Amino acid sequence: MHLLGLKRWRWAQASRRRREGGLFPGKLLAILIFALGLACAAAARAQEATTKAQGAPAAAGTAGLAATVPSFWDPRRRPDRPDTSRVSLIRFATEVNYPPFDFAGADGNPAGFNVDLARLMCDELKVPCTMQMRRFDTLIDSLNDNRADAVIASIAVTPETRQRVDFSDPYYRPASRFVGRRQPGGDARFPERLEGRKIAVVSGTAQEEYARTLFTEADIRRYDTLDAARGALKSGEVDLLFADAFGSAFWLNGTDSENCCRFVGGPVLESRLFGEGVGVAVKRGNDTLRTAFNWALFRLWESGKFAELWLRYFPVSPY
Repeated sequence: MHLLGLKRWRWAQASRRRREGGLFPGKLLAILIFALGLACAAAARAQEATTKAQGAPAAAGTAGLAATVPSFWDPRRRPDRPDTSRVSLIRFATEVNYPPFDFAGADGNPAGFNVDLARLMCDELKVPCTMQMRRFDTLIDSLNDNRADAVIASIAVTPETRQRVDFSDPYYRPASRFVGRRQPGGDARFPERLEGRKIAVVSGTAQEEYARTLFTEADIRRYDTLDAARGALKSGEVDLLFADAFGSAFWLNGTDSENCCRFVGGPVLESRLFGEGVGVAVKRGNDTLRTAFNWALFRLWESGKFAELWLRYFPVSPY
């Protein structure tokens, strides 16, 4: 493989793993994360309280869960509307297949949460936009080669990605969660101890690294695909599934899950592993578009349109 191609391939693999939950740099960090693990539920509760305090609505979701709308915007710091008079068109790029954020709709056109959010921002800015789907490993190159003006594809904000592009304010934060089967006579409960529990993970993901490093007393079962891991949970082959919270929420709310399962326990949130958040990527130094997106995101949150979009895709809360 050509050296440049090898570097791009390695970056794509690392970026995808980070987006799905990050990588472990070593045992020492894992121990520290374990110590911080007890604070995850408290952090999630604090985030929910902050969301309500800032006025972002929360609504009842399906499967007996409250769908919490996250908020990263401080109403006391209202961004100024940027001058976009010289912006005649915004060319967005997004990923080919990462549901529920990016995927091809029934008509073959781009669809998903990211796509709809981009369109709402364009409406708010009153600037026409186009949307093109590309392979994930080519997205930042297309931005830096001027084949796109912005990328909205759930790229996590990390020190590595900051070296290549600039980001808007985050509009969600990656998380991982346990999923368990519904029990006769009641809902699934998170086990007090994981010793001997069979936990499904997808091979090569950060969830596998997390489980293998921290859940040492559990029986970690690795599967090649997420569909296979979900099938193992549905059939009772495993007790729990540990996976990306957003994909799991989308699955739990859909027909493919057949109402078999639900979230158990709270979200796993850790910026050093999962990234600082997810924002819209622009070419480094393009402050015009970056600040325009910041203003548009704030306006969408303030008007309630962001909450409406969030609840449409995530009536079962990932958090």
